[in-house]
Amino acid sequence: MSHPAYTAFMFLALVVFLLVRAMMPRPAQLQRVPVLHRVMLGMAAFVGGAFGAKLPFVFGAPTGAFSRFTWMADGKTITTGLMGAYVGVELAKLLLGIRARTGDSFALPLACALAVGRWGCFFNGCCYGVPTDLPWGCDFGLEDGLRRHPTQAYESLFHLTMAVVLWFCLRYRLFVNNQLKLYLISYGVYRFLTELIRPEPVVLAGLTFYQWASVVIVAGLSVQWWFDRPRVGAIAEPPLAQRTS
Repeated sequence: MSHPAYTAFMFLALVVFLLVRAMMPRPAQLQRVPVLHRVMLGMAAFVGGAFGAKLPFVFGAPTGAFSRFTWMADGKTITTGLMGAYVGVELAKLLLGIRARTGDSFALPLACALAVGRWGCFFNGCCYGVPTDLPWGCDFGLEDGLRRHPTQAYESLFHLTMAVVLWFCLRYRLFVNNQLKLYLISYGVYRFLTELIRPEPVVLAGLTFYQWASVVIVAGLSVQWWFDRPRVGAIAEPPLAQRTS
């Protein structure tokens, strides 16, 4: 059973995502996309993210992947959730024939939302790290009474830092059309490294499931960035810093 704070922070994260995205300037190419199609892209991101976030727990459950109880039980992971959301939007764009770049409008809101949402995991006592003697170690109520790395707080700090970086990129028109890739690749690197202080089992070649998922994120998006590079044309709009000065 989830802690009430978990639900509260998840709801707050959703509110933050919607508020930040509403305050962001809309790129011209995104404004040309019909409103209905934009709504469908948002739904694709939500469905893909929810589906992806559950997959590791569903297929790892003893009741099997097709049990409705498994799908409704607690247990979600942001790593495959982000992968699912990204794939969901890309598939929806392919089916709808949308060629506009949409990632930049999702990156900053997503980073802000996850910086908030990770505190729900902290108060829920899940997603913690290995035992530590560091002064900021936390007792998450386990039977052994050991203090552990608050990896939820570490990750919240990562997303907050990336939110600042992405805001800077938006203001000065850096990494245009690739800001979401930059964010997700950075998260993949962060998650691969932070697995070193998380109690996850090794599954293959000395790496955990989440490290392998991180490798897929970094490699896949790096390849896509490389192939997208020739199609990134000149920047049509001046930096926000110039437009608002």
